[in-house]
Amino acid sequence: MRMLDLILKKKNGGTLSKAEIQFFIQGVTHDTIPDYQTAAFLMAVCFQGMTPQETSALTEAMMYSGDTIDLSEIHGVKVDKHSTGGVGDKTTIALGPMVAACGIPVAKMSGRGLGHTGGTIDKLESFKGFQTALPIRQFMNQVNEIKLAVAGQTANLAPADKKLYALRDVTGTVENVSLIASSVMSKKLASGADAIVLDVKTGSGAFMKTKEEAVNLARTMVEIGKHMGRKTVALVTDMDQPLGKSVGNILEVKEAIDVLKGQGPKDITELCIQLGAWMLVLGECAADLDEGKAAMKKSITSGSALESMRQFIASQGGDPRYVDDPSLFDSASYLIEVTSPGSGIVTHIDAEGIGRAALVLGAGREQKDSQIDLAVGIVLNKKVGDEVALGESIATLHVNDLSKVEESELILLASYLIGEQAPEPNPLIYAVIQA
Repeated sequence: MRMLDLILKKKNGGTLSKAEIQFFIQGVTHDTIPDYQTAAFLMAVCFQGMTPQETSALTEAMMYSGDTIDLSEIHGVKVDKHSTGGVGDKTTIALGPMVAACGIPVAKMSGRGLGHTGGTIDKLESFKGFQTALPIRQFMNQVNEIKLAVAGQTANLAPADKKLYALRDVTGTVENVSLIASSVMSKKLASGADAIVLDVKTGSGAFMKTKEEAVNLARTMVEIGKHMGRKTVALVTDMDQPLGKSVGNILEVKEAIDVLKGQGPKDITELCIQLGAWMLVLGECAADLDEGKAAMKKSITSGSALESMRQFIASQGGDPRYVDDPSLFDSASYLIEVTSPGSGIVTHIDAEGIGRAALVLGAGREQKDSQIDLAVGIVLNKKVGDEVALGESIATLHVNDLSKVEESELILLASYLIGEQAPEPNPLIYAVIQA
C-alpha cells in the first residue's frame, strides 16, 4: 500500500477502506508517512469529506494508536461527559460531584487548557495540595470508594490524534466534521467509558458558530459512539455569551461550588442538571429524564453533592475546607470595575471577546508552556437582557499585573453591545441527539 494512492483516491472523491485508514494512522503514529503527505491527505478530506463508515474507521484506528484504559474493575456503568469548550464552562467541576452523589461512577481523564482559561486540571489545582497525577490503581480504587476521580492524561492516549491535530492547526484543515469528531471521540473511547454525554457548544464563544454546524458535529459523534458500542447522547447548547458570570480559574471553581450550594447562576445550574440527568439515564440510575433531573436537583438541596465535593478534594490531597470557606483561595491583588459607556439594555456579549480579555490578564495559555495565573479573571456583572446605566459596572477585572488592564478593558468593552430593546433569550439547549 502506498500513501500516494490514498491521497489520490480521496482527492478524486473515493471511499477508503478500513485497511487503508489503518495503514494511514499507523504511518502517522510511527512516523513512516512524511508530514507533507499527511497534510495533502488532510486537505483532500476537507474538500471531499468522509462517509460515516470512514469516520468511524478513522476514530477506531486513532483510538487504538496508543494505550486504551481498562476501567472494568470499577463497579457500575462508567459515564463520561465531554464539552467541546466555551467561555466560563466550569460544568465538569460542579457536575462530577452531583452525578457521583447520585451513585454513578465518574472516572474522568482531563487535560490542561490551551486558550482563554485553564482546563479542568488547572482549575482543580486551585485547591492547595490537590494531586492530579494519580496512578491508575489509585484512580480506580478512589472511584469505587467515593464514585469520583479526576486525573491528568498521563497515559499515551490516541497519539495519532496529537500528531494530526498539530498538523491540522498549521495547514488550515481544522474545520472538518469528520476530523473534529474523530479527534474528540478517539480520546473519549480510549479513556474507557461505557457511555458518553457530549455537550456541543454553539455561538460566538464556541468552535461551531452556527447551530447547523453544531448539530452536524453532534450527530457525527453520536454515530461514532453507536458504531463503537457505546451509549452516546449529545446536547447542542448555547455559548453565545459566557456560561455563568465568572471567567478565570479560581473564579470559576468558586462559581461551581456556588452551584453545589444552590446559589449558582441559573444557566450553569440548569445545564448541570440537564447533562447530569442524561448521565443518570445512560448509567441506568434513572428510568427517564424527569427522574434524572429530580435526582440531580435533590443532590443540591440535600447537600449530598457538596459532601461529594469535599470527599473528592480530600481524597486527592487537597484541602476540603476551601469548599466551605472560599476566602481560603488565592485572590487577585486588584479589583477593577469596567463601567458602561452608555445606558440601555445589554443586547449581546461576544463570548470569544470575553475569553480573550481574560487571557490578556493571564487566566489562560497562548503556548503549551505558558504560566497560568489562577487568581485572575473576569466577573460579569451584567449579562444579555440586563438593564445598565451610564457609568454602572458591567464587569469586574481580577488583576495581578496592572500593565495588562488597558488592553483587557478595551477588548471587554468591545464585546458588549448595549441597545434599547431586550433581545429574545436564546434557549440553553437547542437540540438533543440520540442514536
